[in-house]
Amino acid sequence: MDSTTLRTKQAPLKERYKTDPSSALLTLKTTGTLSSTSIACSLSSGPALAAAKSRTAGLHPAAGGDDPEISGELCSGDMLLEALVACAGVTLKAVATAMGIDIAEGEVRAEGDLDFRGTMGVDRGAPVGFVGIRLEFVLDTDAEPSKVEKLVQLTERYCVVLQTISHKPKISVTSSKKGLVTAGE
Repeated sequence: MDSTTLRTKQAPLKERYKTDPSSALLTLKTTGTLSSTSIACSLSSGPALAAAKSRTAGLHPAAGGDDPEISGELCSGDMLLEALVACAGVTLKAVATAMGIDIAEGEVRAEGDLDFRGTMGVDRGAPVGFVGIRLEFVLDTDAEPSKVEKLVQLTERYCVVLQTISHKPKISVTSSKKGLVTAGE
């Protein structure tokens, strides 16, 4: 896609977000199913994930991207929620196993709220990125409620993705130019 095409696709979105700010607010959702036989979590993010031939990131349609069912491209925001669900699900299963808690079946659900006015540069005061993320565990278990509460607390403590999101790590951003290296350099 060239710059003219992108601007043409984004112009009506930006105008709508300016005139109706609530239309820029979206909630992305991801669900994972806990394995009953192993320490695993299967992601089920809907038709875009099922149709994708590879894990190719693309613009969300609310930012001018193509319909993911056609393009096969996944929004990186969806991928972030998938990573959270996958990590939380695997961590929960590992902690449950270590605690001797049997989980007959379960789901891990994540929802994240985005304001596309920030992402699209429509409103400098609007945040870029998720403004809220909710993580939910739906468990079928005979464990005592206090053990389930401890299980969730330990899952929260040891889930790498959740802890990374919760406690912003030190991040460095660099850039380099790709080019040919000649002899003697």
